[in-house]
Amino acid sequence: MNSTLVKLSVFVLLLLPTASFAGQALDTLSATQSLDLTHHIIGYLSIGVTVMAYIAAMSEEVIALRKSKPMVLGSALVWFAICIYYAWHGEAKVAAVAFESNLLAYIELFLFILVSMTYLNAMEERGIFDGLRIWLLSRQYSYRQLFWITGVLAFVLSTVISGMAVGLLMGAVAAAVGKNKKEFVALACVNIVVAANAGGSLSPLGGISTLFVWQHKILPFYEFFSLTIPCMVNFLVPATVMHFFVPKETPAASTSTIWLRRGSKRVVLLFIITLAITVSSNVLLELPPAAGMMTGLGLLQFFSFYLTKTAHEVKSDFAHVYKLFQVEAPRDNKRQDFDVFKNIGNVDWDTLLFFYGAMMIIGALGFIGYLDAIAHFLFGQISATVANISIGLSSAFIDNGTLMFAVLSMHPDLPPGQWLLLTLTLGVGGSLLAIGSAPGVALLGQIKEGYTFAFHMRWMPVILLGYLASIAVHFWINARYF
Repeated sequence: MNSTLVKLSVFVLLLLPTASFAGQALDTLSATQSLDLTHHIIGYLSIGVTVMAYIAAMSEEVIALRKSKPMVLGSALVWFAICIYYAWHGEAKVAAVAFESNLLAYIELFLFILVSMTYLNAMEERGIFDGLRIWLLSRQYSYRQLFWITGVLAFVLSTVISGMAVGLLMGAVAAAVGKNKKEFVALACVNIVVAANAGGSLSPLGGISTLFVWQHKILPFYEFFSLTIPCMVNFLVPATVMHFFVPKETPAASTSTIWLRRGSKRVVLLFIITLAITVSSNVLLELPPAAGMMTGLGLLQFFSFYLTKTAHEVKSDFAHVYKLFQVEAPRDNKRQDFDVFKNIGNVDWDTLLFFYGAMMIIGALGFIGYLDAIAHFLFGQISATVANISIGLSSAFIDNGTLMFAVLSMHPDLPPGQWLLLTLTLGVGGSLLAIGSAPGVALLGQIKEGYTFAFHMRWMPVILLGYLASIAVHFWINARYF
């Protein structure tokens, strides 16, 4: 197998979910790498194990094997092979440091997702999503109107909130509103993934690839907003086509009254405060997002303690009726206490372990040198425009943060228009496949019926049309940057 085939095979076949923190590990790995394994049996073995692990993960529904199992085992095989080879050559410490760097990157991602899921579970347990579902149904919106409402909200929220959090939140709303209508839930989830990725691409606060370019001071903050119209086109083109396949009927109006449990409003407020702390501490103090999220978990734990100690008091939160949700005070004291650890225990551990396997596998391939080889190949042999569009397409398989960091490490001499193009394509390219972005992977773990990898792939041609249309619009309205 010659070097060109190796580069192309890795470029096409590597798969990575939403591990936006992986870029931090690559910086350390590039400094410690000393042995070239890109043309060694260890390198080829790593590629083979990666491909087989992802094929098994994507076949979860067919073979009834949880997606985390092949990824965790595959990552262990790859890293043990690397570490054994390095130990044989007296460089065991180098491989160990590389593994620890990737593990640290995963821990940051793990804590971020853990807190996000805990808050969403807490809101569901307090009745927030049921209340929102009742309110939306009481408004007598049709499924098509609900399709657009959830999509637009996902687009707007993702400009300031991480795509994963937006995907989990809006996915929960879509699933609650579309009960007993799997085709609506599936289409709404595809739309939410596209909208969240598009919205996150025009703001450094919402997208990891955009944040990387901003932090490296390549473009000022305000210039990213020139991608607003291209990102809107990326969202609106596939949404317009999918609109005609959404059921026309209106879901039956719910006559039931939902009782928001004690502390429900304050849990939502704490989640907003947590996100604000996370964003501000990351931007102003350069702390990792996990730091702000864990602060929010601490606040939720103390609030849980307060609710539990005062569970006998029914008056405070239910002394009035929440008119917005048509909520009445409960008739008994049941479930007015709050155990935060139950919400932590109910998170999707299969998805979290899937992230571990995927991050460690791709970290190993980056340590071997394949990611650098891909970047050298793209910017050394083809034009910047073709390279940026191709890199964006590859983000359907490879994490956009990892790709952007690999490109930044090459220091290519690109005009602002090309950096904006790369930011756009990496941000929205992950929408092509369900596993290509944080919202997609999160919804695969959250939605148990309707939304699947295969269903999302059915809409890939339409999403690709939006991808190409957004690029064309970018060249048109942002020609001054080239």
